Amino acid sequence: MILQSLVIQLGAASESTIPSTLGRAIHAQVMQWLSLGDPQIATAVHDSQESPLSLSELIGYRRKEGIQLGDDFIVRISLLESNLIQPLLRGIEFSHNKSIYLGKCPFVIRSIYSVPGTHPLVDCSNYTTLANTSVSSDITLQFLSPTSFKQNQNIQPFPLPDLVFNNLLRRWNRFAPAELQFPQVQWQALISAFELKTHALKMEAGAEIGAKGWIKYRFPDPEQARIASVLAKFAVFSGVGRKTAMGMGQTALIN
Repeated sequence: MILQSLVIQLGAASESTIPSTLGRAIHAQVMQWLSLGDPQIATAVHDSQESPLSLSELIGYRRKEGIQLGDDFIVRISLLESNLIQPLLRGIEFSHNKSIYLGKCPFVIRSIYSVPGTHPLVDCSNYTTLANTSVSSDITLQFLSPTSFKQNQNIQPFPLPDLVFNNLLRRWNRFAPAELQFPQVQWQALISAFELKTHALKMEAGAEIGAKGWIKYRFPDPEQARIASVLAKFAVFSGVGRKTAMGMGQTALIN
């Protein structure tokens, strides 16, 4: 079972003002590509209770006066199931010579980076490799986009250890092979340092508040440290928290 992160490079096809948040538009475009590549797989993804996609927002420099023709942007797409890779690439190829629209703004596809080493944000692994990652009792995660969690029917923007690692554990057990899945954990982690700020991400239903920045966790228990080390590597592909298929919760592991 392969995990894949690829990068789509887009060029602005007109001068216009981009909405501050394009998470829903990017998700819709990725689903359209999947549907072009394999309609049955796209339907299965759409109906899934746990999305096998993690998507970045539109990444690139935004001019105050609006974008100009030819401005460069990228979108990072992470796939947690290997059967999605070929349909997605097929769908993108079908659209390669056509304009795509994100928030009514036209773009052209300039490049597709899917091989590790061709772009810093491209990555590839598998669940067995992640399950055998080296163990560290200190883990630092960087939240690249606003990150939040559901806690007792409320929204919690602070990345408490149990919220972060229970979220990752649930997603890991949903997509990893049965023999690599973990039991439930009563986390005994500590937060040893952090530098976080809350940010608002404008969505159609209103602003989503989440944390951006880095946080360092310490796991005194060796077995919990082992599981957390695996999940931290998984987070680079899966994202963390709510709405990871809409641009939230994009995560990097700081060694």
